[in-house]
Amino acid sequence: MAVSLEMQRVAITKQVDALIGRPATPAASFFTVPWIDFPSFVLPPCDVLPDDQLDKLVGDSSTQQGVQPDLIRAVISQESGGRPCAISSKGAQGLMQIMPAIATQFGVHDPFDPKQNVDAGTKLLKQLLAKYSGDVKLTLAAYNAGSARVDSVGGVPNIPETVNYVIDVISKLPKK
Repeated sequence: MAVSLEMQRVAITKQVDALIGRPATPAASFFTVPWIDFPSFVLPPCDVLPDDQLDKLVGDSSTQQGVQPDLIRAVISQESGGRPCAISSKGAQGLMQIMPAIATQFGVHDPFDPKQNVDAGTKLLKQLLAKYSGDVKLTLAAYNAGSARVDSVGGVPNIPETVNYVIDVISKLPKK
C-alpha cells in the first residue's frame, strides 16, 4: 500500500507542477499533497483544442453512444473551456473533467488524452441520461454533484455550484 500511495503522490505532484509551471511547495506531511501557492486562478498550460479536432471527437463519441453532440460540446465548454490539460481543484481531469473513479470505470489510461476523456465523459452522460429517463437537468446535476446527491433529494441539489452548473450548461444548448 505504501508503494501505491507514493505513486499517487508523485502523480499529483507532477500534475500540480504542470498546472503552475514550476515545482510546487513540498507537502507538509505524509497525508497532504503539494500546496498550490499562487494568488489567483491560472489557465491550464495548454491551448484550447482546435474546433476541427473537437468536432471529430464529439461527433464520433456522439454516434457511438447516442448522446446529442450539442450536450457533449456544452459540457466540455463548461467543464474545461476546451482545454485537454484542465485539472479542477477537486481532481477532475481533461476536457470533460472526469474524476479518477470514472476514468477507472471506463478504462481510461490517460485522462488527458482528448479521445479517451470525451469517450468516458460521453459514456457517463449516456448512463445518467438513461438513469434519469432523459431528464437533462437531473443528468447535468448528477454529472456535477454525483447521482447520490441527486437521488437523495429527488432533483437538482440546492448546492449553488450545481444549480449554476445546470443553468450554465443548459444555456449553451441550442434553443428548440
